[in-house]
Amino acid sequence: MDGSGVGTGSWKRGFFTIWGGQAFSLVGSGLVQFALVWWLTVETGSATVLALGTLMGVLPQIVIAPWAGAYVDRWNRRLTMIGADSLIALLTVLLMLAFLWGAAEVWMLLLVMFGRATLAGFHWPAMQAATSMMVPEQHLGRVGGLNQAMYGLSNVIAAPAGAVLIALFPMWAVLSVDLVTALMAIAPLLVIPVPEPDRKGAPKPSLLGEMREGLAFLRGWKGALLVIVLYMVANLLLSPAFSLLPLLVIDHFQGGAGEYATMEALAGIGMLVGGMALGVWGGSRRRTWTMLASTLALSLAITALGIVPAELLPLAYVLSGAIGATLSLVNGSMMAMMQASVPFAIQGRVFALISAGVTAMMPAGLLMAGPLGDALGVRAWYLIAGIPMTLLTLVYMASPTVVHLEDQVMDGSAKDAKERDERSPGA
Repeated sequence: MDGSGVGTGSWKRGFFTIWGGQAFSLVGSGLVQFALVWWLTVETGSATVLALGTLMGVLPQIVIAPWAGAYVDRWNRRLTMIGADSLIALLTVLLMLAFLWGAAEVWMLLLVMFGRATLAGFHWPAMQAATSMMVPEQHLGRVGGLNQAMYGLSNVIAAPAGAVLIALFPMWAVLSVDLVTALMAIAPLLVIPVPEPDRKGAPKPSLLGEMREGLAFLRGWKGALLVIVLYMVANLLLSPAFSLLPLLVIDHFQGGAGEYATMEALAGIGMLVGGMALGVWGGSRRRTWTMLASTLALSLAITALGIVPAELLPLAYVLSGAIGATLSLVNGSMMAMMQASVPFAIQGRVFALISAGVTAMMPAGLLMAGPLGDALGVRAWYLIAGIPMTLLTLVYMASPTVVHLEDQVMDGSAKDAKERDERSPGA
């Protein structure tokens, strides 16, 4: 499979039509999420309620995602995406009616946030698995980069757009944006076919059995669990650094909302630029090298953010952009590597298991970072997180097992690659 005929667009038209609809939906979901969090903030002024809101978004990814991934491998993935998008839109309609009738309550918003996150837990692995089957292998890195650019653009657009709409319109009208973007995501899926893996053969095991199959695949793929552990540790240590950023701006840089907003916006722009760069470049031939080198750069940037003097705020802005860019490179290259290596028929459960394991580290990291930040100062956490991650990444880069991870073709992967070639004429 070479890239000589990619210009024919045989796979591009269908995939990018679906991808474009999903991009609009992502922006709409981000805008609505901002609006919901802002309403909770204004109405309650409670840190506990805001923490519960965060928990509603994280819990389904930890508890429900592994089950959702197993179902995704059983179900038609196109219909799964349509169903998830449609039910998310239905939850939005119910909440719109509550606001329209003046009956909205805090518990309703929390319940809707939990429901949206649960349905997203079905949608995400279905979309990633569908991408694997629609995109030629050598372009998975580029598509991964474009996905990260899309997330970065969403971060840049959603919050300011949400703030403007909240100032101009009632809450029920703001929520209606989600319906429009959901329709834009669903419409292409109704008319464009999405390939399905070959599910013929041995009888299906139980759902728990299928989940165990996904875990057994990862355990049997030499080096894969090591990489997953690296990113679990990364989420444990580095995620709190983003949550503590407002305190770093206030306590150390003596800034305010404007300075914090600037750092967040530059991180989003960095994600956009990093994703576009990966979209053009595609990553190194060994995607693990792109992944590890970007993780090293990310860890160094986090460390540097903890030692920048207060008078060098512009340098902190630069580091925020670098952090966003390296995040795009890490996430995009890792997903491309997994999509190219994991057999089509088990991608839903494998991706969901990885997502659940990595996401579970986030609340654990926050529980550690809060007390340590209070006791030692918020800057200390950036060093506690960045220095060990830098050293650990260097160890991984010296490990032949990790570096040559992609050289090991697992059961079904070679057959899947051949099928993907045949579905992508001229690619």
